[in-house]
Amino acid sequence: MRIVFEIPGDQVKTTVFHWNQKYLIKFEAGLYEQTYKVSELDVTSEDDIRKLIEDETFKAEWMERFRQMNRGLHEALGRL
Repeated sequence: MRIVFEIPGDQVKTTVFHWNQKYLIKFEAGLYEQTYKVSELDVTSEDDIRKLIEDETFKAEWMERFRQMNRGLHEALGRL
């Protein structure tokens, strides 16, 4: 597995890996992370991966998932 590129951020770090004919897009925010696998056949270049990451609708969706993950964990911890 090799790192293709990283995008550091204040709230979310993004790392793109290449492995087994797939791009793995990993978003890390604090204690949480999400990874998406994209087949090489679904994109024409690494620039397409950057465009995917920068897509505002997609970004809003994975950011909302981080909020859901945080909320879910804290609610579960509150039930202990």
